[in-house]
Amino acid sequence: MTSNAAQCSRIVGRKSGFTLAKNYGPRTWKALAALVVAACVAIHGQSSPKQMADPAVAALGSGFVSDTAQVNGTTLHYVRGGAGPAVILLHGFPEDWYAYHRIMPLLTRQFTVVAVDLRGLGGSMPTEGGYDAANMAEDVHQLAEHLHLEDVYVVGHDIGGMVAYAFVRRYPETSRGVMMLDAPLPGLGPWDAVKANRITWHINFQQTPGLPEQLLAGREAIYLRYFLDSDTFSDADVARYARAYAAPEHLRAALEIYRAFPANEKFNAAQQSAISVPFVLAPGKNSPFERLIPGFADALRAHGCANVEIEVIENSVHYVADEQPDAVAQLIERYASL
Repeated sequence: MTSNAAQCSRIVGRKSGFTLAKNYGPRTWKALAALVVAACVAIHGQSSPKQMADPAVAALGSGFVSDTAQVNGTTLHYVRGGAGPAVILLHGFPEDWYAYHRIMPLLTRQFTVVAVDLRGLGGSMPTEGGYDAANMAEDVHQLAEHLHLEDVYVVGHDIGGMVAYAFVRRYPETSRGVMMLDAPLPGLGPWDAVKANRITWHINFQQTPGLPEQLLAGREAIYLRYFLDSDTFSDADVARYARAYAAPEHLRAALEIYRAFPANEKFNAAQQSAISVPFVLAPGKNSPFERLIPGFADALRAHGCANVEIEVIENSVHYVADEQPDAVAQLIERYASL
């Protein structure tokens, strides 16, 4: 984030459907906030984050590096720091590696921490296809091999949680555990209830062929602000993420991830083998997913997962790593240390 963008006026944004209801004033005021964020993105450029030094990496503290690796037919961007057993962090929509910037310095006290931009997002290279969770898990697996990381602990939020599950299913021998932060699993348990909830209207919208690209182009900041509430995310945060998704090929990648959900459903439903890798399902206490998590836990057990636990994160909704970074870091420390 450039210093000028960071100085854009603080204007109250729209509260997301993932958060508790709250009145933020007249509709026109909300629209103005979104337009200011959009203007910040336009004024300060649309360049891909991988084309410039990212001051957010330096802000993490000494010992963190930003780099890329050629894996599985694409280029993945990642931020790495620390030493010790490896923890891989996978973000959800509509974020990138920066979703974990508040907890990465805490985790490096014990671990090697690698926060990854998923295929096609942030500083990672878009491709024509390959956006299903199983293939993106292969991206992460090859990245771990490239970095010589063994016996990794994988943490995934939202979409990242779906990739984390696919990773441990495909490569259980390389993982010492997986944590899914407020992440539903396509094709398992109460997934149909997730799709039927009005809060997840964006799933069908983003799966629609061709249309979202046309409607969202140039309006990324307005759209992302809808999901990223102003109590947690500043205008500078939203402008940063908007730039990460703004290039046409990056926007298309984000939509293709949702269009791959039917493939994820088939993959997940087909996984029946016994697996002893520890699973932790960690929803936000106030998340609409929280009441469904026991159903997902039961479905995992029915599909052969012998070690499944639930840890509810208090005083949080959906973006738990942003809302309660200390609690999430402590949770990861506890389970990744086992």
